Amino acid sequence: MNLNDLKQFFDDYPDYRWEQARTAIFQQKIRSWNEASTLPKKIRQELKQKFPLRLPGSFLTTADGKTTKAVLDLADGLQVETVLMRYDNSRNTVCVSTQVGCSLGCEFCATGDMGFKRNLTAGEIISQVLYFSRKLPSDERIDNVVFMGMGEPFLNYGETLKALRLLNNEKYFNIGARNMSVSTAGIVPGIKLFAEENIQVNLAISLNAADDQTRSSLMPVNRQYPLVELFHAIDYYIAKTNRKVMFEYILLKGINDGEKDIRKLVGLLRERMHFLNLIPYNPTERFISVSATRLQEFKHQLEKAGLNVGIRRSFGQKIKAACGQLACDSSK
Repeated sequence: MNLNDLKQFFDDYPDYRWEQARTAIFQQKIRSWNEASTLPKKIRQELKQKFPLRLPGSFLTTADGKTTKAVLDLADGLQVETVLMRYDNSRNTVCVSTQVGCSLGCEFCATGDMGFKRNLTAGEIISQVLYFSRKLPSDERIDNVVFMGMGEPFLNYGETLKALRLLNNEKYFNIGARNMSVSTAGIVPGIKLFAEENIQVNLAISLNAADDQTRSSLMPVNRQYPLVELFHAIDYYIAKTNRKVMFEYILLKGINDGEKDIRKLVGLLRERMHFLNLIPYNPTERFISVSATRLQEFKHQLEKAGLNVGIRRSFGQKIKAACGQLACDSSK
């Protein structure tokens, strides 16, 4: 969806016409301009020609109905994946992508195998949320959005921020800022910029190791922004915003699940405002996941040492919709 061109189309009309169109798309969730009954027929006909509302793609849902992965077709023939997670309390979360592919090449993530194709526009990012909004029952809505899909959000900083503000805007999706999270692999300039935004969106850091040698072997970005630089930026963010930072830690058997890793994690996080999410590894054929028993032991020892720790529930592993598994076949 090219929001800039659509809004520009209405420059030739009174302001209220754009308001009517925006309400129809984002609040009434129309799928065709024929449904925009407040707009004159002549305008609707022209909009159908220039700005079709169809969001083409395909989707796959798990047997329990809790997870749906959509592969959306973009205007240039590329594709992007996005995921809807439905919780037992009728809370709906969409995981959005900010890039087609990714340039960072994290060893545990299938998206990196695609390489980097291009950045998504803010319109393409929020279209992922709109796609699932249309699919939900009329009495449900999207409650949360996490920027944890394909790509590195802070390497597409401008469009990511535009998308966040549109999602938060009451005239679009009206999703609370604190109900949105942006995850970065540790792009230091982006973290510092984000600290200045005066926006209550949660910041998450994909950490995955507590020493430079291990982290660099898993996440090449650590060679550019090693832990000392990363945590200087994190400390700046905490001081500037007075908000805790979420850390994500994928447990890999024999790689980052040892006693020494626990001690290093405690040293890094205990004195900082934090919440640590432990994430079971979702297979991409490179590593072995730790056992459920070891996962619980790891959590218990961290809690005993004073860390705030949770285990992230895994959604959609069987349809390759879980953390680190998004990787559609974009040929261009």
